[in-house]
Amino acid sequence: MDTILTREERAKLGREARSRVPASSHRGWKPASDRPDPIALLEEQAKTRVPQLVPIRYGRMAVSPFTFYRGAALPMAVDLAPTPVSGLTVQACGDAHLSNFGLFASPERDLLFDINDFDETLPGPWEWDLKRLAASLVVAGRERGFDATANAHTAHAAVHSYRVRMAEFAQMSALEVFYSRVDVEAITTYVNKRARPFLESTVRSTAKHDSIHELPKLTEIDSDGRRRIKELPPVLYHMTEMTDEVRSIGFAAYRDSLTTERRVLFDRYEFVDWAIKVVGVGSVGLIAAVVLLDEGADEDPVFLQVKQAEASVLERFLGPSTYATAGERVVAGQRLLQAASDVMLGWAVGPAGRQAYLRQLQDQKGSAVIEVMTADDLVAWGKLCGWALARGHARSGDPVAIAAYLGDDNAVDHAIAEFAAAYADQNEKDHAALVAAIASGRITAQSGV
Repeated sequence: MDTILTREERAKLGREARSRVPASSHRGWKPASDRPDPIALLEEQAKTRVPQLVPIRYGRMAVSPFTFYRGAALPMAVDLAPTPVSGLTVQACGDAHLSNFGLFASPERDLLFDINDFDETLPGPWEWDLKRLAASLVVAGRERGFDATANAHTAHAAVHSYRVRMAEFAQMSALEVFYSRVDVEAITTYVNKRARPFLESTVRSTAKHDSIHELPKLTEIDSDGRRRIKELPPVLYHMTEMTDEVRSIGFAAYRDSLTTERRVLFDRYEFVDWAIKVVGVGSVGLIAAVVLLDEGADEDPVFLQVKQAEASVLERFLGPSTYATAGERVVAGQRLLQAASDVMLGWAVGPAGRQAYLRQLQDQKGSAVIEVMTADDLVAWGKLCGWALARGHARSGDPVAIAAYLGDDNAVDHAIAEFAAAYADQNEKDHAALVAAIASGRITAQSGV
């Protein structure tokens, strides 16, 4: 068993790390002379994806610099890999942009704010998550037309929130950190009053997102009187030839990944239908599906989302995951980072050896709607993201050491905000490169889906 360090010894580790890697080392960013072509990196990822879906991914990424950023976790991981880090490891989200945070219902039916995407999770530097979050806020702010001063303020506020919250977690016991959560009651009193209408609207919308509300949207009754998932090619369609394999192989493995009481819950439902459902931006091209389960006669529908999982983009720099499958890696990372995870969360190895994880498709989930955000809204959302990220990192890493590294000044806040602005510049260039690659015929994109 490892020796347990005292709080002072842990704080000393953080202070020593800051002496080796000062806050100023995080300031700004410039591309390496041998920086890989970002479009080539996307083409590399496409080799393991469903060929007919890859053009949809490119089309979605080409819409704007922000949508490009959402899909560019690998290019940014390549860029972050050579940057200075403190050496203080956490369970990194791996793709901590602002759209990967949001509201969802806990098993106790409380609305919580937390990270909600874990496809790239892996133990790694806390700095990488914080830098990806800060840069996403600047990219989003530019998309909304906010000026440089407003965008710098937004990034600075998010990092400041992370630093202040980490200092609070450093004063807590391990159990207090584990039990902590960012709930709706806390955040509605925390955010600036000018941003409350946006947050309150998001909360109201979130309450309407569940399986009962999704049933008429996603399904219809066929000519034989059976409920079926609606077709909307190319983003929602059936693959009937795989149905028996999904039922016999995928669900058996998934059930085994659940804890005993959740197996009892799962066993109350029967399979009704399933279909491929293309979601997101960065994950487009990987197999994603929606499965309709029911307790009987439409009385209790549940939609499960099945998402194919591959190696994290961080693994090429930090080493391979210790888990047997990528699906288990995602689930374990989610359970470690989130305050409360979906009761149906599990993993499986399905047809053709595809590794996947499963969770409810809609269970009172709500995310940022960038298109309607004011500058105040974006600042408030960024602060909440910083808070939630700090909570996850404190739960999975050492909050005392990280807080000691961050210190009680704003040097890290300013440094990472400067990084965010510089990286947003590079992101715009990379987006332009994608648009040019589409125009030249180098890659094919499908827009509007």
